[in-house]
Amino acid sequence: MSEVVSSSVVLIGMPGAGKSTIGQALALRLGVEFVDTDRLIEQREGRSLQAMLDASGYQYLRAIEADVLLRNDFVNKVVATGGSAVYSDAAMMHLRRFGPCVFIDISLSAIEDRVQNFAERGIAGPPGQDLQGVYSERLPLYQRYADITVDGAGLDEASLLVEVETALAAYTRSGV
Repeated sequence: MSEVVSSSVVLIGMPGAGKSTIGQALALRLGVEFVDTDRLIEQREGRSLQAMLDASGYQYLRAIEADVLLRNDFVNKVVATGGSAVYSDAAMMHLRRFGPCVFIDISLSAIEDRVQNFAERGIAGPPGQDLQGVYSERLPLYQRYADITVDGAGLDEASLLVEVETALAAYTRSGV
C-alpha cells in the first residue's frame, strides 16, 4: 500500500451495503467529516447519477466518478464511495493514500432485498445487466482493493458499525 497521508476511512461495497449510513455514524464517532462521493459527482454535474446514465451511459458515469475521486482531497474524512469506484485503479490507489479501504461485504440476496429501485438507482453498468451481474462483476474488485473486509451478513446498522470499528481498531493495532 502507498503511504497513508491521514487517518481517513474509505468505505467500498455494493449499492445497499450501508456505506452512507455507516459512514455518517462512523464520521460522527471519529469526529471527522463525512463525504459521499456520489453526492460529489451529482454536485459537480448538476444532475442525478441516473440522469447521467440515461443521457450519457455507464462509461461516462464511471469516467466522471474516477475524475471526481482523483481531484479531491480526502484527508481526515470518512468516505463512502459509489459502488463503481473500484473500476478505476488510479482512483482506488488515490483513495487508499488517505486511509484503509473497508469493504462492507453483503450477500447478493441481502442487496436484492435492500435495492428495490435498481433501474432508478444510478448503478453504472452496461444496459441489460441485472443486479446479479453487477454483483458478480464487482465482488472480485472489492476484494482486490479491500484493506479490511467486514462481513455484514445479518447485521443491523448498529451491529455493522461496531464490526467496522472493531475491524479498524484491529487494523490500526497491526501497524499496517
